[in-house]
Amino acid sequence: MILSWRRRRASKYANRKEFSGETLDMGMEEIVIPSHFRCPITLDLMKDPVTLSTGMTYDRSSIDAWIEKGNKTCPVTNQVLATFDQIPNHALRKMIQDWCVENRSHGVERIPTPRIPVSAYEVTRVYQRIMAATQRGDYNKCLELVAKVRAWGKDSERNKKCIVENRMGCCLSATFEFFAGNEGTALLEEILAVLTWMFPIGEEGQSKLGSAKSLRCLVWFLEGKDLSSRQNAVSVLRKLVSLDQKHVDAIVEIEGAIEALVKIIREGPSVCPTATKASLSCVFYMISGGSNEIKSRFVELGLVSLLLEILVDAEKSICEGTLGVLEGLCDCKQGREKVYENALTMPLLVKKMLRVSALANEFSVSIIWKLCKNQNGDGDGDGDDEEEIKILMEALQVGAFQKFLVLLQVGCGDGIKDKVTELLKLFNLHISKLDCVDSSMDFKYLKANFN
Repeated sequence: MILSWRRRRASKYANRKEFSGETLDMGMEEIVIPSHFRCPITLDLMKDPVTLSTGMTYDRSSIDAWIEKGNKTCPVTNQVLATFDQIPNHALRKMIQDWCVENRSHGVERIPTPRIPVSAYEVTRVYQRIMAATQRGDYNKCLELVAKVRAWGKDSERNKKCIVENRMGCCLSATFEFFAGNEGTALLEEILAVLTWMFPIGEEGQSKLGSAKSLRCLVWFLEGKDLSSRQNAVSVLRKLVSLDQKHVDAIVEIEGAIEALVKIIREGPSVCPTATKASLSCVFYMISGGSNEIKSRFVELGLVSLLLEILVDAEKSICEGTLGVLEGLCDCKQGREKVYENALTMPLLVKKMLRVSALANEFSVSIIWKLCKNQNGDGDGDGDDEEEIKILMEALQVGAFQKFLVLLQVGCGDGIKDKVTELLKLFNLHISKLDCVDSSMDFKYLKANFN
């Protein structure tokens, strides 16, 4: 078999051939890879050869993918694997590296010596040592062991999977709770850095990380000045509040939590997009099941204007999160008033429809629907209230009517479809007052049924 690596001879003769238009086949060299250097699955040069219980050798990444798909047999022999243990084939890997060195003049790069993946036994052993050190209150030993776990995770995704599967998240959550509030922060920062990829952490881990002591410590990090620590803290908090409403209720009661999240959003995606996304998710969970009092607190902190400023040029995921929070704030009267008062609201909502995603469409329509149906406070939404007419006319002026028609034509979910249909009926009552819209645009020209 022939490898695709080829080297053009840099000789004057070859240059003359190229200049004269003659074929350059004679100026090409083909490098043959020994068959036993190739992975039987991908036929590529092996970078980390490992041997299974059947005696066959494969590239580690290839056989991992094979096993993760649910296969329990050896790809070559089709024998059932007695164990999934993989033994590094150091001799073969050294031969491959030597071959690469010998052919480096042909453009072949030497494969690096791979790190041996962490085993379940090693993870369990470190788990036990961390728990023992925590019970003794041995801060330095815990710091040393957590740093080791973090280094394992940096090596490969395989290591991360092994660490998570062996309940390390529960262990670190307990350690975080134990040392929360202590003067030393290095250990807590290490734990937060690891917990960002450690979920799920199990019910016991949730109870430890969701305790009042742990949550107060998370908020303390959110209020800090170190950007990395704040990013890790808000990422962990986002995953925690997404698991159970009781964590949402607990974090709302902690002084400074709401202000800290708004502060991160105020800094904007340009400073740290990851932290902004996580903060928006936290706020979304807090207002989704929260009272109007909680929503009003966010409104009073100026969140509405911040969200609209972010929405101007936000990328997809941040745009969806921003619209989701705005939609939730519109459930309270104070939130609707602030949203409507801002001159950017209607133009941005209409602009984002059909440009971001189906979820963004749903949030945008829902916000406009809430503004039109509930602005006067009675929820009648019959199109006769003066404030409601002003909102409808503003929406018409920025092209909402046309966007809604397209939404119905291209298809949308039942929930959003009902709101779009209702809004179009209200628009139709006032569209004749708008000179910039073609008067021939009416429901009789639509194929969809609005009854």
